[in-house]
This record gives sequence, C-alpha cells and structure tokens, in this order.
Amino acid sequence: MSSNNHYFAERPRAKIKLYKIRTNLRGHDLVFYTASGVFSPKRIDRGTRLLIESMIIEDGWNILDLGTGYGPIGIVAAKMAPHGYVIMTDINRRALWLAKLNAKINNVERIVDIRYGHLYKPVRNEKFNTIITNPPQSAGMELCMKIIYEAPKYLVSGGLFQMVFRHGKGGRRLAKLIEETFGNYEILASRAGYRVYVGKLE
Repeated sequence: MSSNNHYFAERPRAKIKLYKIRTNLRGHDLVFYTASGVFSPKRIDRGTRLLIESMIIEDGWNILDLGTGYGPIGIVAAKMAPHGYVIMTDINRRALWLAKLNAKINNVERIVDIRYGHLYKPVRNEKFNTIITNPPQSAGMELCMKIIYEAPKYLVSGGLFQMVFRHGKGGRRLAKLIEETFGNYEILASRAGYRVYVGKLE
C-alpha cells in the first residue's frame, strides 16, 4: 500500500493505543485486545459480527481466516471446531501480534497457526474446508475480487467460501463474481446493509 496509515499495511504508522473488548460470540465469552492501526479497534464491527454469528463451521475442519486482523473470526472458528485447525493470516504485523495474544488469552493457541503474508501467499499448496473473510474493502474492489477468484485453488471439493460485504457498496458485484467462480452462491445472512455470501466448490 502507498500509505502505512491504512490498516492494510505491514507496519502501521499510528502510535499504538491499546483497547480491550469483552463480548460473547456463538456462546463463548471472549476477550480481545486491539489497538490503533488495526481494523475496527474499539468494537467488533457489524460485518465481522454478522459473519461470526452466521458462518458455517464443522468440527474437524481445516479453516482459513483470510485477513484475520486481531483475530475474532479465527478464534471463534477455533472454539467451534476444537478438533479442527485454523490458519489465520494478515499483512499487518501489529494485527498479527494482537491475534497471537488473543489466541492465547482465549485458550485456542494450540489449534491455530497465525501467519504473516499477502492474501493466499502464506498458504500455498494448502487446501481448506472453508475460507472465511471480511475483506479490506477500503483497499479496493480489485483486491476483494482477487480473493474470490483465487479461492477455489485453496478449497477441497465441497469446500465453502464465506465472505461478508456491504451489499450496496460493491456486494452485488462480488456476489455475481462468487456465482461465476463457483457456479453457485447464496446469502447466508443479512443485517444493517451487510450480507454474508457463500459459494460452494462442487
């Protein structure tokens, strides 16, 4: 990115200011430490919350949380799949530091693997039962589209691609791309302008 002030940057320039969030997600009481320079540091944003509340997870699955931020999606996925394995990736090193801290605090560090890297680069030659993402919308539609059309390479047969997006801010376009890429798509949940889109690799 051209500016490190953006959360989609390897090393955000914003001076670190820590925050603490206490919440309950999918029946689990959780604590998250967040900070300036990461996405939505003061609260679980509406898109992430909708995705977490509706995402399809089965125990034993291999799960990719793409663009994990400080880790709420991947950590809840790990809680839901204690016999599975969750890889959480991000390009923001501050976010990854927080995700590792939060995984430990919430007692899932043994079943998560937190990796640095851009999009799918940290998981080359690996396949998953599901890819879950709240993409960095402000980084641009081209990047969000790339996440979709590269996803099938990283899914097993029958695997699910699950993405949340603002429907009126490009979501319709992305939903069409999911349908073109997977041959199908459905809206798993909808609230406050956000929708969770799912494509299944047949």
